[in-house]
Amino acid sequence: MLRDELGDLAAFLVVAEEMSFTRAAARLSTSQPALSQTVRRLEERLGVRLLIRNTRNMAVTEAGEQLLNTLRPAFSDIDNRLQSLSQFRDKPAGTVRITAGQHAADTLIWPAINEVLHTYPDIKIELSLDSALTDIVSERFDAGIRLGERVEQDMIAARIGPELRMAVVGTPDYFARHPAPTSPHDLPQHPCINIRLPSSGGIYAWEFTQGERELNVRVNGPFIVNNLSAALKAAQAGVGLAMVMEDMVETQLAEGQLVRVLAEWCAPFAGYHIYYPSRRLLSPAFQVLLQTLRRRNAAEEKPRRPVIDGNNQ
Repeated sequence: MLRDELGDLAAFLVVAEEMSFTRAAARLSTSQPALSQTVRRLEERLGVRLLIRNTRNMAVTEAGEQLLNTLRPAFSDIDNRLQSLSQFRDKPAGTVRITAGQHAADTLIWPAINEVLHTYPDIKIELSLDSALTDIVSERFDAGIRLGERVEQDMIAARIGPELRMAVVGTPDYFARHPAPTSPHDLPQHPCINIRLPSSGGIYAWEFTQGERELNVRVNGPFIVNNLSAALKAAQAGVGLAMVMEDMVETQLAEGQLVRVLAEWCAPFAGYHIYYPSRRLLSPAFQVLLQTLRRRNAAEEKPRRPVIDGNNQ
């Protein structure tokens, strides 16, 4: 029957995406043996091997890959069209899946999500915190939140936040023991907190711009972390200098807990954008979140605070 065919195809799609019968069974709320039997039944009916599996590994065959390329857009389109039916309800409903980094979530996404969830009780939102460049299509996200310069060109992108700046900071006690750098070229002489990039696994080179001049500086130091919040905590503890988002340290700078240097080398850059596939139908629930993010951005834009820089105090 067609209903059984669709169920088996959907099960195979989840197994292939998870590359694990155990994880796929948990996602589908079924048992691993039952799911294994479903995929075996599909293979017998089609007369081809879709998965190569043993006790440790799993791989998709060439036939399985071809089937996946057919199923992914088809099921995605079905899911989007089913969600679009919620426009006929009295209130928007459905689930929205978003991926974003921690800083974007703290400063932009959570306030909007909080507003949506309190206003529309039939909407559910899943927020995945991940600083890596997630493939939102293959990972089945409705949208991603990333810096404007990191959004893929084949996506529709909408600005949801102001321009951002980085800030190089250290404690007053640190600068009592070390001369403040007057140029990015001085940084290799200072202990600095390095950031390991989640996507490439490499170490972030601190980026500076002054007019037409651009510099990437490889810094050294005793501590490496993989997010800005941890880097800031290390700087506050006196481990060394950190390069973090300017808005993360506004209060500490104003209260004298931290000192900023090289501000004239930290130019504004494109802020956060929400992006989503151009060919995907937008569900009413997603449209509500999108409109909320854009409205809040328009309402909350404000003049920048004066720059506090330890070099010109």
